[in-house]
Amino acid sequence: MIHFELLRDRGILVITPDVPLEKADFERLAREVDPVIASKGKLAGVMVCAGSFPGWRSFDAFASHLKFIADHHRQIERLAVVTDSIFLKVMPRVAELFVHPKVRNFGFEEKDRALAWLETGR
Repeated sequence: MIHFELLRDRGILVITPDVPLEKADFERLAREVDPVIASKGKLAGVMVCAGSFPGWRSFDAFASHLKFIADHHRQIERLAVVTDSIFLKVMPRVAELFVHPKVRNFGFEEKDRALAWLETGR
Protein backbone atom coordinates (compact mmCIF):
# COMPACT_ATOMS: atom_id res chain seq x y z
CA MET A 1 0.00 0.00 0.00
CA ILE A 2 1.30 3.44 -0.95
CA HIS A 3 1.73 5.98 1.84
CA PHE A 4 0.45 9.48 1.26
CA GLU A 5 -0.54 12.60 3.16
CA LEU A 6 -2.79 15.32 1.85
CA LEU A 7 -1.83 18.71 3.29
CA ARG A 8 -5.29 20.16 2.68
CA ASP A 9 -4.52 23.67 3.94
CA ARG A 10 -1.61 23.92 1.47
CA GLY A 11 -3.18 21.95 -1.38
CA ILE A 12 -0.19 19.60 -1.50
CA LEU A 13 -0.17 15.82 -1.79
CA VAL A 14 2.91 14.04 -0.39
CA ILE A 15 3.40 10.52 -1.74
CA THR A 16 5.93 8.06 -0.33
CA PRO A 17 6.05 4.87 -2.40
CA ASP A 18 8.13 2.20 -0.69
CA VAL A 19 6.52 -1.01 -1.95
CA PRO A 20 5.35 -1.98 -5.45
CA LEU A 21 2.38 0.16 -6.47
CA GLU A 22 -1.06 -1.44 -6.68
CA LYS A 23 -4.23 -0.55 -8.58
CA ALA A 24 -6.03 0.18 -5.29
CA ASP A 25 -3.38 2.79 -4.39
CA PHE A 26 -4.48 5.05 -7.23
CA GLU A 27 -8.14 4.53 -6.42
CA ARG A 28 -7.43 5.64 -2.82
CA LEU A 29 -5.43 8.64 -4.04
CA ALA A 30 -8.26 9.72 -6.33
CA ARG A 31 -10.84 9.44 -3.52
CA GLU A 32 -8.69 11.75 -1.38
CA VAL A 33 -7.66 14.37 -3.93
CA ASP A 34 -10.78 14.61 -6.09
CA PRO A 35 -12.84 16.46 -3.42
CA VAL A 36 -9.98 18.92 -2.84
CA ILE A 37 -9.62 19.56 -6.56
CA ALA A 38 -13.40 19.98 -6.85
CA SER A 39 -13.43 22.61 -4.10
CA LYS A 40 -10.16 24.44 -4.90
CA GLY A 41 -9.92 23.79 -8.63
CA LYS A 42 -6.41 22.32 -8.40
CA LEU A 43 -3.60 21.11 -6.18
CA ALA A 44 -0.67 23.43 -5.67
CA GLY A 45 1.60 20.45 -5.94
CA VAL A 46 2.54 16.84 -5.48
CA MET A 47 5.74 15.75 -3.76
CA VAL A 48 6.99 12.23 -4.43
CA CYS A 49 9.58 11.15 -1.85
CA ALA A 50 11.34 7.90 -2.68
CA GLY A 51 14.79 6.49 -2.12
CA SER A 52 14.19 4.27 -5.14
CA PHE A 53 11.30 3.43 -7.42
CA PRO A 54 9.46 0.35 -6.16
CA GLY A 55 7.77 -0.47 -9.47
CA TRP A 56 4.25 -1.78 -9.99
CA ARG A 57 2.75 -4.98 -8.61
CA SER A 58 0.92 -5.73 -11.90
CA PHE A 59 0.06 -4.39 -15.31
CA ASP A 60 -3.31 -3.27 -13.85
CA ALA A 61 -1.39 -1.16 -11.34
CA PHE A 62 0.68 0.40 -14.13
CA ALA A 63 -2.49 1.14 -16.14
CA SER A 64 -4.15 2.68 -13.07
CA HIS A 65 -1.08 4.88 -12.56
CA LEU A 66 -1.32 6.14 -16.14
CA LYS A 67 -5.07 6.75 -15.76
CA PHE A 68 -4.50 8.69 -12.52
CA ILE A 69 -1.94 10.88 -14.28
CA ALA A 70 -4.20 11.42 -17.30
CA ASP A 71 -7.17 12.32 -15.09
CA HIS A 72 -5.30 14.67 -12.74
CA HIS A 73 -2.21 16.22 -14.34
CA ARG A 74 -4.03 19.36 -15.51
CA GLN A 75 -5.16 20.09 -11.95
CA ILE A 76 -1.65 19.95 -10.46
CA GLU A 77 0.59 23.01 -10.70
CA ARG A 78 3.94 21.55 -9.63
CA LEU A 79 5.56 18.15 -9.11
CA ALA A 80 8.57 17.84 -6.80
CA VAL A 81 10.48 14.56 -7.02
CA VAL A 82 12.57 14.08 -3.89
CA THR A 83 15.06 11.29 -4.52
CA ASP A 84 18.63 10.29 -5.13
CA SER A 85 17.51 7.61 -7.62
CA ILE A 86 18.74 8.21 -11.16
CA PHE A 87 15.61 6.53 -12.59
CA LEU A 88 13.27 8.80 -10.62
CA LYS A 89 15.28 11.86 -11.58
CA VAL A 90 15.03 11.04 -15.30
CA MET A 91 11.43 9.80 -15.59
CA PRO A 92 9.73 13.05 -14.49
CA ARG A 93 11.79 14.97 -17.05
CA VAL A 94 10.46 12.66 -19.76
CA ALA A 95 6.92 12.90 -18.38
CA GLU A 96 7.18 16.69 -18.32
CA LEU A 97 7.03 16.60 -22.11
CA PHE A 98 3.51 15.17 -21.88
CA VAL A 99 1.95 16.51 -18.67
CA HIS A 100 1.01 19.91 -17.28
CA PRO A 101 2.83 20.30 -13.93
CA LYS A 102 6.16 22.04 -13.68
CA VAL A 103 8.63 19.38 -12.54
CA ARG A 104 11.67 19.84 -10.35
CA ASN A 105 14.04 17.31 -8.79
CA PHE A 106 15.42 17.59 -5.27
CA GLY A 107 17.93 15.43 -3.42
CA PHE A 108 16.46 13.01 -0.89
CA GLU A 109 17.59 15.23 2.01
CA GLU A 110 15.91 18.34 0.52
CA LYS A 111 12.29 17.67 1.48
CA ASP A 112 11.89 21.10 3.12
CA ARG A 113 13.19 22.88 0.00
CA ALA A 114 10.84 20.82 -2.16
CA LEU A 115 7.86 21.69 0.00
CA ALA A 116 8.77 25.39 -0.08
CA TRP A 117 9.01 25.25 -3.89
CA LEU A 118 5.60 23.61 -4.12
CA GLU A 119 4.09 26.31 -1.90
CA THR A 120 5.69 29.32 -3.55
CA GLY A 121 6.83 28.24 -6.99
CA ARG A 122 10.33 29.56 -6.25
